[in-house]
Amino acid sequence: MRLRKLGNTGLEIGGVGLGCMGMSWLYQESARDDDRSLRVINEALDLGVNLLDTADLYGGGHNETLLGRAIAGRRDEVVLATKFGIVLDDVDARSAHRDNSPAYLRSAAEASLRRLNVDVIDLYVHRIDPAVPLAETWGAMAELVTKGKVRFLGLSEATVEQAVEAHGIHPVTAVQSELSLWTRDSLEGPAGGMVGWCDSVGASFIPFAPLGRGFLTGTLHTGQFEASDFWAGNPRFHRSAMEANQRIVDVIREVADRRSVTPAQVAIAWTLAQGDRVVPIPGTKNSRYLRENVAAADLVLTEQDLADLGSLPAALGSRY
Repeated sequence: MRLRKLGNTGLEIGGVGLGCMGMSWLYQESARDDDRSLRVINEALDLGVNLLDTADLYGGGHNETLLGRAIAGRRDEVVLATKFGIVLDDVDARSAHRDNSPAYLRSAAEASLRRLNVDVIDLYVHRIDPAVPLAETWGAMAELVTKGKVRFLGLSEATVEQAVEAHGIHPVTAVQSELSLWTRDSLEGPAGGMVGWCDSVGASFIPFAPLGRGFLTGTLHTGQFEASDFWAGNPRFHRSAMEANQRIVDVIREVADRRSVTPAQVAIAWTLAQGDRVVPIPGTKNSRYLRENVAAADLVLTEQDLADLGSLPAALGSRY
């Protein structure tokens, strides 16, 4: 698998990372299988996937604990990313609130270190709370770097203006936001939007949901959603929206067929084509899909492929 840089850190990471959230919650929770997930994470490492992404929010800490179990004995092979900033009040109801206070940040970092069973977090990512000044939180995060608790800092779903402010206090190593063939907000705006800003300062851009939460694979249908699934309540997965957005999948499949690959591989390769500093983190708890996703890192789309995909309409329906 082709390697890419993690920001300006000197670290090399696989061109495709692994998002671990779905192993713990939001998607088909009735099928959760920790033993299978442990095997998939270790298989990912065997395949050269070393950027593993989690958050303290996912499953009320379950995902971090799971990941800690998976990487035991393999810590040196992993670039470990986790997030803070959304505090889960009730795991079953999924009620939560934002907290970016320095006091909470410090306690959250310590809790993540314990669950992950590591001495240092490689990439600590900040979900912004509008009620707390960004400079206050980012300054406290920089103190964690000084203390050796965290190596590098990142932002999630930030604006370019917020990234600029943070970068003036302490380097932004990565920005993590949604980017896919049906969610292109991060490419929009002056100088290429957030993706362009990352490139200009040498930061990585890490797209989550590069497969459109599964929609772009062409395998989802409304009848398979469980009541607790994220899909069930998301506007883009209402039947009318899925039907309207089917044209996007049709074009992806056309490109996939002429390249003898899968729609998922085309969707991932498209994100990689958006810049040398783009490293998508598709999630899966299935070994077959993991191998498929990893292979996408070596798929180079042609100019015709990119033109066909670039002509796709915006998706109908809001992201949340």
